[in-house]
Amino acid sequence: MMLFRSSAALCGALVALAVSVSVVRSETRGVHSSAVVDAASGDAVVGAASMYNPFKPGKEEGGPKTASGERYDPSVWSAAIKTSLRRKFGGVQFGARPKFALVEAVGKKVIVKINDVGPLRPGRIIDFNERTMRHFDPSLELGVIKDVKVSPLAGDDWTLGPVG
Repeated sequence: MMLFRSSAALCGALVALAVSVSVVRSETRGVHSSAVVDAASGDAVVGAASMYNPFKPGKEEGGPKTASGERYDPSVWSAAIKTSLRRKFGGVQFGARPKFALVEAVGKKVIVKINDVGPLRPGRIIDFNERTMRHFDPSLELGVIKDVKVSPLAGDDWTLGPVG
């Protein structure tokens, strides 16, 4: 009988802990989400997005360098902005710290670092790396995502990844 009471008490404590962790996580997400909205400048750009992968067989160990000087990494939350938008997104130049942006599409939001630029196809404003594209298009079947909103974020202390 004593063992049953101890087990029930332990089970109750674990449930209480799980509920409190869930509440804290949802409150943190809410704060993060509203902080992102507050920090996003009103200079959002809307257009199409696609995915890029600059790897070429037999070329550069560790991936080619991006405009910021970082190596291209398909597993981080990053993107290349259209060359004509370079200034709007903090310059994106070799040796400079990457800038950050809030990207919104298909009912999802994500913070990415803008560490590259490129002469994108007409109508496209941003090229995602593989991880970012999979967030919006898990199967990678769309190819192009329309009506993507990209807002520059002030500062450089952002946590990359999904928002909200």
